[in-house]
Amino acid sequence: MSMDAVILCGGKGTRLRSVVSDRPKPLAAVGGGAFLDLLMKYAAGFGFRRFVLCAGHMGRMIEEHFHGGRPGLEIVVSIEAEPLDTAGAVKNAGRLIGTPRFLLLNGDSFCRADLEAFASFHAAGGSPVSLAASRRDDAGAFGALSVGENGRLLAFAEKSASGPGLVNAGIYMLEKTVLERVPPGVRYSMERDLLPALAAAGQVRAWETGAPLLDIGTPEGYARALEELK
Repeated sequence: MSMDAVILCGGKGTRLRSVVSDRPKPLAAVGGGAFLDLLMKYAAGFGFRRFVLCAGHMGRMIEEHFHGGRPGLEIVVSIEAEPLDTAGAVKNAGRLIGTPRFLLLNGDSFCRADLEAFASFHAAGGSPVSLAASRRDDAGAFGALSVGENGRLLAFAEKSASGPGLVNAGIYMLEKTVLERVPPGVRYSMERDLLPALAAAGQVRAWETGAPLLDIGTPEGYARALEELK
């Protein structure tokens, strides 16, 4: 596709440290390689060729991992000098994002969504941000999404004990102009700051994918991913 793909790779992976402590979370071994390689291969399968990696914790390891590049892909790494959270990290990498619209992926989750269909949904919707949503039986553990007519995202529900529903799949399509809403050089979250504010203004649409969500952020989730992504 003729747009950049940005991947969030800067988290400390605190919850995963008991099983992955010697590398940043996106470099955790899955399916015979690094999880981040799997994500990039998945996106490249839909035609994405240029990747901007937002690194932080152990970011130099990510730079070293991609030293020499990958055939057919352009990979650039943005390393934050201090933690800026998810939206802050994308803002920090803004100078490296070369297209007016871009794909954004969480670097610690995998959902085999149809990115071509998602891009079409975003282009037709007229909203500056679209997110992919996956249905889970345990949506309460993630915080369920409240979605209205035409896919308009109404709210992010608080985490609760249990219950099925739609959750954020960690896949977004954004117009680059959205980054103007993110203050520079400070911690600013996609999930807690930017998206709720945009949703309240009716500027976020949710697209449901039938694909399941795998999250490697916990030992339990990582074990499940190891089994599912063999």
